[in-house]
Amino acid sequence: MKVEIQRLILSLVIPLLLLLMLYAIKILEVGMGWDLSHFGIYPLHVKGVIGIITSPLVHSSFSHLMANSFPLLFLTWCLFYFYHSIAIQILTALWISSGCFTFIIGSPGWHIGASGLIYGLVFFLFLSGVIRKYPPLIAISLLITFLYGGIVWSMFPFFVKANISWEGHLSGGITGMILALLFKSYGPQKRIITDDEESNTDIETEEESDRNEQDAT
Repeated sequence: MKVEIQRLILSLVIPLLLLLMLYAIKILEVGMGWDLSHFGIYPLHVKGVIGIITSPLVHSSFSHLMANSFPLLFLTWCLFYFYHSIAIQILTALWISSGCFTFIIGSPGWHIGASGLIYGLVFFLFLSGVIRKYPPLIAISLLITFLYGGIVWSMFPFFVKANISWEGHLSGGITGMILALLFKSYGPQKRIITDDEESNTDIETEEESDRNEQDAT
């Protein structure tokens, strides 16, 4: 139990640091009277290339940031808790790839905010749970469907306001699904166990998978 509590807490470290950084940037922007929107993505223009890296750090207002806060914290915690061995790779790939897609398909204008990253996390966690058929991950998939199932409509221009970057949402969703497929062999996996009498299917946790890989080396 003590180890599990430690893992729960450690899985929150990077999500909390990321969220604190977003609020620090917004407070500094407002306090100094800056406009950081030009650190967003401006599609197909050289001035918008830097936004591929910086756009998730910039929000139009505190209400925009607060709307993204809980989903970002919860989803990144799920990523680091259930996929701790590949969490950094997934988060980095989602961050950069969703930005690249937005840069390519986005409409003219500044695209800012962490929504694309959130959509990427939603689709990665959902599809990963479905693919692996690992009960805790399936439970997370069902919870995400319950909490965020309606966000799929925000990936299309017909259902969002003119100032909402549906392209960023779509880019995040596409990236999340692609990464779920590319990394399907990582994290908790099924393990087939056979004996003289019957065959059954068990689940290999990520820790067991890591130990087996270490033993093999």
